[in-house]
Amino acid sequence: MSNGQWYPPEWPARIRALASGELTAVTPRRAATVMLLRDGTPGPDAAGPFVHMLRRRTSMAFAGGAYAYPGGGVDPRDDDHLVRWAGPSLDTWAGRLGVGTAAEAQAVVCAAVRETYEEAGVLLAGPTADTVVSDTTGADWEADREALVARELSFAGFLDRRGLVLRSDLLGAWARWITPAFEPRRYDTWFFVAALPEGQRTRNASTEADRTVWIRPGDAADGYDKGELLMMPPTVATLRALRPYGTAAEALKAADAQDLAPVLAEARMEGDELVLIWPGHDEFTKHVPTAGGSDLPSAAEGADPGVAS
Repeated sequence: MSNGQWYPPEWPARIRALASGELTAVTPRRAATVMLLRDGTPGPDAAGPFVHMLRRRTSMAFAGGAYAYPGGGVDPRDDDHLVRWAGPSLDTWAGRLGVGTAAEAQAVVCAAVRETYEEAGVLLAGPTADTVVSDTTGADWEADREALVARELSFAGFLDRRGLVLRSDLLGAWARWITPAFEPRRYDTWFFVAALPEGQRTRNASTEADRTVWIRPGDAADGYDKGELLMMPPTVATLRALRPYGTAAEALKAADAQDLAPVLAEARMEGDELVLIWPGHDEFTKHVPTAGGSDLPSAAEGADPGVAS
C-alpha cells in the first residue's frame, strides 16, 4: 500500500444495504478528541511543535494499530449542571461548535478535557480562572482518574469536589468529522488543539493504547504517506493542517480561523468497485476493487476505518 489506509471487508455489503433501504443509519454519538501540543527546543533547526499521539492496541477489533489522539464519547453527565468555567462563554462555544444550547457546548468541551485527563493524564483545569494544576500524579489523582474512566464519578462532580475551574480558554476548536452513515458505530467528533500545561507530563493511561509518542505533525503525516504509520483520514487531515505552525501558541491562535463544517464521508458501489469520498479532502477519495467484497485488505495488514474516537 502507498499509505496506511485500510477499509473493512464488510463495507461494500453495508453500503449496498444502506442504498437499498435495508440498512438504517444509526445516530452518531457526540465525541471529542484533543491534539495536545508541546514546543520543541528553540533554535534555527526548530521545525514546529510536537503532537501527542497514542497507538490503539493491535488486538482491538476496531482500528487496531492506528495512531490517534486522546479522545472519546460525550458522557451524558457532562452537562448535568454548570461547572466553574474560564474562557469564552458557553453561548460563544455553542456558536463555535454549531450546537443548539449552552449545555450541549459544555458537554462537548467537558468531554475534550475529561478524555485528555483519562487517557493522557493531562488536566486543563486549575484552582482559579488564570491558573492550571501543575501535577496530576499521586494515588488520590489516580483514584479520581480511574473513577472517571469507570463512570463512577462525573467530570462535573470531579471538578466541583476538587474546587477546579475548567480552562476552556486553553482549547481551540479545530475540525469536525462524522463517521460514515453505513458504519454500525458512528461518532460526531470535534477535534480540539491545546498546549501541554507547564509542569504536567503525558503518560499512557489508556487501556486502549499500547504506546504513546510525541511526534511532529509533519513527520507523522510523512510516516502515513510512506505506509509506516496507520491512521484514520481525520487524523491525517488534522496533522497536515498543523504542519505550517511553528509553535503550539501559533496553532492555538489559528484555531479560531479553522472551518468547523462537518466532514461526512460519502460512499457508493459502482459494480464491484467501492468508491469513497470525503468532501473537501480529495486525497482520501478511493476506488477500491472488491470482487464482491471479499478481497479488501484485512485488519492485520493495516488500519484506517474512517472516523471514530
